[in-house]
Amino acid sequence: MTSHIAIVQGHPDPARHHLLHAMADAYAEAATAAGHEVRRIEVAKLEFPLLRTQEDFETGAFPPGLEQAREDMRWAEHWVFLFPLWHGTMPALLKGFLEHIFRPGFAMEYKKGGFPKRLLAGRSARIIVTMGMPVLLYRWYFGAFGVRSFEHSMLGLAGIKPIRESFYGLSFADEQRRSRWLDEMRDYGRRAR
Repeated sequence: MTSHIAIVQGHPDPARHHLLHAMADAYAEAATAAGHEVRRIEVAKLEFPLLRTQEDFETGAFPPGLEQAREDMRWAEHWVFLFPLWHGTMPALLKGFLEHIFRPGFAMEYKKGGFPKRLLAGRSARIIVTMGMPVLLYRWYFGAFGVRSFEHSMLGLAGIKPIRESFYGLSFADEQRRSRWLDEMRDYGRRAR
């Protein structure tokens, strides 16, 4: 079955020399070869202001530079987010991007009283995170709170499930391990997972 996939490359460095870019490429190439349709969003190459008030979030003008990205995400049935762990969570640029995309009317429909209507039900997501510490340390000692917050407070709250995650610790990664990770991305891409 063909899936529509949006790959959101959240590394804030626009110079395409990071492992995350290779991971996104591997995922996209395998997904396309398997017959899935893929659209890519490079957050580092987008121009947009940060939201500063509740009024901006609720009723402010949507940045023209994000129109295509929002349409690509609306079109997709499966989302893949790739980002490096910075201070325990996603980089600020990716967070700023998501705050715009998840404004009222896209992720949830707010109403007076009661729980908001989830507008993204039926979609799934994979979160791919690289970090400069051992993965077990991030998961068990730090509780992976930054990524868990993204999963529960943004994706889950909007109705997205299942949400799968993949963490990669770069501190002890040799070329053989990185090659295995790229193979893993290809497998996820083929299966649209």
